[in-house]
Amino acid sequence: MKRILIPAGGAVLATGLLAAGLAGTAQANNDVASDAMAKNAAAAKAIASFWADNNGAALKAAKESNVWDKTDVTKLQSKGGYSADTKAGSTAPIGQEKKTSAKVQNVNMPKTIGKVFFVNGKGEKKWCSATSIQSKYRNLVVTAGHCVYDVKANSDVMDKWIFVPGYYQGKSPFGIYVGKQAFTHYDFDVYEDFDRDYAFVTVYNGVKLGGGTAKKVSKAEFDKYEGLKEAKDVEITREEFRACRLDPTSTEACWVKRGSRSQKVGPDYPGAVVEKKEVNADTYRAAPVGKKNGAKFGEPITEMVTKRDWQKYDGLGKKWQDRAGNYLITTYYVQQWVKPGSDTKFYKTVFTIIENAATDAGRLGDVVGGQGFAWNQPTGKYVRVFGYPAAPHPDGHKNYTGITPKWCYGKTTKKLVGDAAKKIEEHVALKCAMTEGADGGPWLFKYSNAKRLGYVNGVTSTFNDQDGNKRVDYISSPYFDGETNTVYKAAANVWSGKII
Repeated sequence: MKRILIPAGGAVLATGLLAAGLAGTAQANNDVASDAMAKNAAAAKAIASFWADNNGAALKAAKESNVWDKTDVTKLQSKGGYSADTKAGSTAPIGQEKKTSAKVQNVNMPKTIGKVFFVNGKGEKKWCSATSIQSKYRNLVVTAGHCVYDVKANSDVMDKWIFVPGYYQGKSPFGIYVGKQAFTHYDFDVYEDFDRDYAFVTVYNGVKLGGGTAKKVSKAEFDKYEGLKEAKDVEITREEFRACRLDPTSTEACWVKRGSRSQKVGPDYPGAVVEKKEVNADTYRAAPVGKKNGAKFGEPITEMVTKRDWQKYDGLGKKWQDRAGNYLITTYYVQQWVKPGSDTKFYKTVFTIIENAATDAGRLGDVVGGQGFAWNQPTGKYVRVFGYPAAPHPDGHKNYTGITPKWCYGKTTKKLVGDAAKKIEEHVALKCAMTEGADGGPWLFKYSNAKRLGYVNGVTSTFNDQDGNKRVDYISSPYFDGETNTVYKAAANVWSGKII
């Protein structure tokens, strides 16, 4: 059991969430640190809509987690054995309890696994792997700590955090589960100790978004409605504006955007345009030639008009008749450079609500079940690891797409392994070629292929190259000990509730 020691005098060089002082948003009690995510149902509903809108466009745009770069994929070094801090223990899984075991060759993917999506400190949409895990209120997800806290930006919890079990190409078949509260080990929260790179997140009841009926409503109804809604501005004519203002039953808000007058400026003013200004013949003859205000604007224009129009004309031009008796008017123009104004425009705002667009999907554990939990288990035991690998190997070779989940199977190393560069001293390793994107995926002990359930005894944290060929050949997980169980129990007894 490794402990972070505070040096003499009590000085601590903390990084991560509480780097600016240990009084940040995290609340710590011994080994447990917790932080709020979506603080209420309205915020959670907005987060679910962010990811689900436009047929899951944001989900499809997300990329795999990129905490580890090529230089981080290095060889792990064997360390001494681990001394369990408490007795070994486990908590049974939930869901599909009535299914009986059977000998089958194919691996049945658990319904509990999926992807967690979030927006990191750079504003990038990212994802990791994760699974539902048993808890009192059937509302808990387990993943890697670096898939919850933005360790690269040394900032708070990831923004817009959700879990989508069974995710496939923008689809959320079992609903979207928005994170409410994140629980990690205090040493990861404060010191970014990757020997504690795990997180347990309570989630609200799932929501299913899509479909629904659009209905035009008044602004008052629009403001009161808490579901999906849209206010759209549409340009209309002056006549439509007048009719709208006179209609007391209208559900649309009509308004005016006043135009602005043009301003006189010089010809070199940015965006200036030239207009013609009518003057009399004497002013035109005295006007200079060139590009400036008051200079001649082309040649005089002579037009033949009717006698009636000729008689009525009272402008600045010259009225005259030719020898044939035709009635003529000659007009004279000079330049006037202006900054153009804007036209007055008329609009209406159409208020629309989407009824029956979101439904409650229920508690996560009731929908997909929940894996069990095991701690202080001996190493050298078989585990089955699941995840959504996507990143290329360090040599550029890309085996995976991240679209479908993959798995690895084998015995964990009997000796714990570490990496000085990553400050890792106590990880358990497994021979497996999955790449980043699989991080956060569960390591399931005693996995039943028939029930698709087992016991989470680790989560994928790092990716490693033991033979030096620039290909990932081992993955590692923090060792789940009694302190991990303390964090798990703190999270497993917290209620979250519904969004809808």
